[in-house]
Amino acid sequence: MNSSTEGVVASAAMHTFLGHPVGLATLFFVEMWERMSFYGMRALLILYFVDQVAHGGLGLDDRTAASIYGLYVGGTYIACLPGGWLGDRLLGAQRAVLFGGIIIALGHLTLGIAPSRDIFFLGLLIIVLGTGLLKTNTGSIVAELYPEGGARRDAGFTIFYIGVNLGATLGPLIAGWLALKYGWAAGFFSAAVGMTAGVLQFLWGRSLLGGAGRAPAGPVGGGIVRATVIGIAALVLLVALFFSGVIRIDPHYLASITTQIVIAIAVLYFAYLLLGARLTPVERQRVVVMIVLFIASALFWAGFEQGGSSLTLFAQRHTDRHLWIGEIPAAWFQSLEAFFIITFGSVFSTVWMLLGRRNRDPSAGMKFALGLIFMAGGFAVIAAGSRVLLGSGQPVSMLWLGSTYLLITWGELCLSPVGLSAVTKLVPQRFVGQSLGIFLVSLSLGNLLAGRIASGFDPNNLAAMPGQFMFIFWFCAICAVVLISMLPLMRRWSQGVT
Repeated sequence: MNSSTEGVVASAAMHTFLGHPVGLATLFFVEMWERMSFYGMRALLILYFVDQVAHGGLGLDDRTAASIYGLYVGGTYIACLPGGWLGDRLLGAQRAVLFGGIIIALGHLTLGIAPSRDIFFLGLLIIVLGTGLLKTNTGSIVAELYPEGGARRDAGFTIFYIGVNLGATLGPLIAGWLALKYGWAAGFFSAAVGMTAGVLQFLWGRSLLGGAGRAPAGPVGGGIVRATVIGIAALVLLVALFFSGVIRIDPHYLASITTQIVIAIAVLYFAYLLLGARLTPVERQRVVVMIVLFIASALFWAGFEQGGSSLTLFAQRHTDRHLWIGEIPAAWFQSLEAFFIITFGSVFSTVWMLLGRRNRDPSAGMKFALGLIFMAGGFAVIAAGSRVLLGSGQPVSMLWLGSTYLLITWGELCLSPVGLSAVTKLVPQRFVGQSLGIFLVSLSLGNLLAGRIASGFDPNNLAAMPGQFMFIFWFCAICAVVLISMLPLMRRWSQGVT
């Protein structure tokens, strides 16, 4: 950032509201609208996939639907890597957010008007590309609004995170109700309206950001432009080949190959850090700790993302959703996680602070283990609920799913806020940006694994359901036990930084 840009950022930061830069409000609402559209559409996705064609759905089998769902959600995280690079090197974060929002809105609009299955999938691809541009770059601008860093920046990100969860709470409620009352297209159109509102909000409040994220971090070289053009041309070519029928995509095969590619990317990067980055022995030990946390994170998100696939289908097919106000849409259950985060986030934060004052704050590894334990507990609950279903032959109480989502969210509150922070402490400063991007790959890998797990649920074999949920319980529980057993070694190798 040059001196003139620094002056503009500092000037913008001087205009505050309740101690924070006024530009934070712009980003808060942009992220709220974007998450509202994302989670609203996400809540409908697998239900739309498996619904009968006569009812307006795609009529896919559960296995195919779960594979596509995993590819879509995992793809949004993979796209954050090139999206962040484009914002940093070519567009500047502000333009990346603006273009990303417009692309997302167009993608949701495509879903609402899609005349065919292939056009619908094109809409999903458009949303993935837009999300990759918007998601990472909003966070980048938040950071630039606080050039001094420190606790004030942490508080700013906390406020920003509230916007994320407010949107994630409202999206499924709105889209789910509209889809139930007026059809799938109405639900998807609501996501387009939400993202359009986010774009308009950003345009209206963009001046409040000053120079934060206005220009690329460095000079735009010819190589950067050529790489971008080649990447766009390759993507357009693939889409054209798909629509021309030259290539056909098998979702199961593509999900399997993508999972292998993501694993290979992570393995190659960690091998580079350990063998080719000229790290000191202490730095290598810390990288090994990060690898352990990466694996634990991927397994956690493999369980967490059942919320959008197998658990949503459980809500639709096997849960008694009738109250005195009428039938509760199955999509509404996906609001519970964000609602519980808003409700319990301050509780967990207070607990960690109180323990910290007594020098008993758990390490990052211990918090990851607690997250996996809560996750395991959630799936033990829903496994018990599925046994009740088998015994009675009748839909079960909503309390089973509600309790499952509560425990899963407690797990998220233990693990999610800690992961990225731990990475910044474990790797040398010159590798922080790359390693943050790679750690986000753990979320992508988790989502891809989640799709593969969910694809194993057979709606015609309910007797297998308790065992399938218990499989998730066991891999989370075993991972937590292994992680706890490794804590003394991790503590020694991390040299106290986590």
